Amino acid sequence: MKLAVSKRSALIVQSEIRNMSIECDRIDGLNLSQGVCDLSLPMPVKNGAKQALDAGLNQYTRYDGIDELRRSIAKKLKQYNHILAHPDKNIVVSCGATGAFYSACLALLNPGDEVIIFEPYYGYHVNTLLAANTKPVFVKLTAPDWIFSLAELKKHITKKTRGIMVNTPANPSGKVFSRQELEDIAQVALKHDLFIFTDEIYEYFIYDGLKHISPGSLPEIKDRTISISGYSKTFSITGWRVGYCVCDEKWAKMIGYINDLIYVCAPAPLQFGVFKGIESLPDKFYSGLCQEYLFKRNKICRALEMAGLIPFIPKGAYYVLANASRLPGPTSKDKAMFLLKKTGVASVPGEAFYHDQSGKDILRFCFAKKDSVLDEACRRLIKLKKRIK
Repeated sequence: MKLAVSKRSALIVQSEIRNMSIECDRIDGLNLSQGVCDLSLPMPVKNGAKQALDAGLNQYTRYDGIDELRRSIAKKLKQYNHILAHPDKNIVVSCGATGAFYSACLALLNPGDEVIIFEPYYGYHVNTLLAANTKPVFVKLTAPDWIFSLAELKKHITKKTRGIMVNTPANPSGKVFSRQELEDIAQVALKHDLFIFTDEIYEYFIYDGLKHISPGSLPEIKDRTISISGYSKTFSITGWRVGYCVCDEKWAKMIGYINDLIYVCAPAPLQFGVFKGIESLPDKFYSGLCQEYLFKRNKICRALEMAGLIPFIPKGAYYVLANASRLPGPTSKDKAMFLLKKTGVASVPGEAFYHDQSGKDILRFCFAKKDSVLDEACRRLIKLKKRIK
């Protein structure tokens, strides 16, 4: 008998996002691949964590998060997401939104269950489902507006389907699901008795007058929706790993037990820092954030268009997909490596977001960067057009 990795492990691959970050670091390039927001974190968040450290808050917390943070999240959910949640019954703080999703999958899904994933998808959603011994089933979003066919969604429902993942605003497409789309998904979930898992980590990054609608705010599906979010992106603290999920008490209890088993708790002083941020930052912080990122979106999209890499303008989040068909190479990885070699700008191959070859002519760029970095990346991209005539 030869030792080997588990069958589960064999299904999981290293994120192409991380691979491109490694390639970028190797040549000391400009990393527009990984969604590592390099903007400064808000002072109330920073000072809150420092206050907790100075006070010696370095021990285990409750498995579902400190009281102060859960109460603040409940207040925020009511005001912004229009979701009523009891801080002691419905909210589980975890190690990032990814931790909340993994805990939810282990708590609610059985091996062999199927979950609908809209693609282009976020790779961690797919790999998390695979790690939980479940099967992702793909329904395509069609560019440029990233719409889906309700008939196509219904066609993919089987006796094994257990849930639907809704990422809004979406990584990598920037799609913001409309109320009508969410209501259509809700009716499918009700008819087939499905969970709805959400990833709303980019909920404050909304452009062009659109509004964020949480699926969990729809009355007919509130008891079957696992709403997942966090503050990694909003507060520029991707390394802090503080996220949460909110759901009906009967689901939250078991998700909390699984969260305790895997993570024990999110980092105690960092939970306190996030609590201070939620409590202290005014509404103008969030509106200002939206305006700042809108400016960055427009800047990178103009540069991509001038470079001949036509962008699909995102309505939310802080990524943009672009048509890279004019770059040499048969795959999106070839095109991304050509771009990195010629300009020093790292992107993510579009095939990282599809289960087939649909992304072979697509690249993803992250614009959550300091202006100096983004400006230099745009300058290099614009020069690209002359190099590939």
